Amino acid sequence: MIPFNKPHITGKEVHHIYGAVATGHISGNGSYTKKCQKYFEERWGFKKALLTTSCTDALEMSALLLNIKPGDEVILPSYTFVSTALAFVREGAVLRFVDSSADHPGIDEVKVEELISDKTKAIVVVHYAGVACDMDKIMALSDKYNIAVVEDAAQAIDSFYKGKPLGSIGHLGCFSFHETKNIQCGEGGLLSINDKRFIKRAEIIWEKGTNRAEFFRGEVNKYGWVDTGSSFLPGEVTAAFLWAQLEEVDKIQKRRIDIWNRYHAGLTDWCKENGVGQPFVPDYATVNGHMYYLICPDIEFRTKMIKILQDNNIKAVFHYLSLHSSPYYQSKHDGRKLPQSDKYSNCLIRLPLFHDLPHQNKIISTIKNII
Repeated sequence: MIPFNKPHITGKEVHHIYGAVATGHISGNGSYTKKCQKYFEERWGFKKALLTTSCTDALEMSALLLNIKPGDEVILPSYTFVSTALAFVREGAVLRFVDSSADHPGIDEVKVEELISDKTKAIVVVHYAGVACDMDKIMALSDKYNIAVVEDAAQAIDSFYKGKPLGSIGHLGCFSFHETKNIQCGEGGLLSINDKRFIKRAEIIWEKGTNRAEFFRGEVNKYGWVDTGSSFLPGEVTAAFLWAQLEEVDKIQKRRIDIWNRYHAGLTDWCKENGVGQPFVPDYATVNGHMYYLICPDIEFRTKMIKILQDNNIKAVFHYLSLHSSPYYQSKHDGRKLPQSDKYSNCLIRLPLFHDLPHQNKIISTIKNII
């Protein structure tokens, strides 16, 4: 069976984990944590980078930093993972879901402004499959209405919008290093802070509501409980694993983008003949090789396609179910229809894509034989 995903191991992870253990400091915010954070800041230009135990934690830190309170409204896409919504609804926010675009699963930027009210505290965009939203439109709304922007860049490491790294444009950015992502450490994440006014408080929230980070830098002579927070930082073993991945990020990215391009070129004619959509990449965006998906004409076609691939020992999967119609939030949704989001829930199929993917030509040829 060709799996949908297989985590890539560079071979240096155990070496760095041993190095972390040898230091005698394996709790959070040690030498490997600092190396990783410095790398993110220097390579992608984040004003401050804080490793977290997951992208979910980074999103939850964002909700705390923005002081989301019960009754505040947060605008976000419906076609996304539950963590995007959960981080804000846990603080009591009212979710205002936006439909996806007709030509790609990302948020329809044109439909955001009509949902803005005097209760809106944040706009959360999701760079689906690592392909950028139109951030000029989003940031223009942010400036016009004085609303914070959070980039859910879980899938968007090393991807760009008009030359700017994703996760560096909004006030806050959130990344995932789950084993399904390009760069991974099993479970892990990152909060990028691009507005300096959030940096000091982010460190406090990150360190269980204490000013411990300032203490260890010698900026205060003692530390204590000064704010809300939680234990959002990962241990050094996790950071050491991640460092091994970062050392080979260019190699990993090249390989994944090559696989993406091979799918795209190899399936173009078949897609046109069968009314199947391929990923749309706007001129302002880049591809980071995170995911290759197809948009089937209907759910029956997708079901048949998944079955045929399964029969040929190829694991392909669908993706999100629209959050506005989820069992948890359906009764709380304002009732608007979001047809594009539902279309992707019913019609999108993801093909295997990982660094060590074998037999890609077999996958392509099997698909091309589907009528």
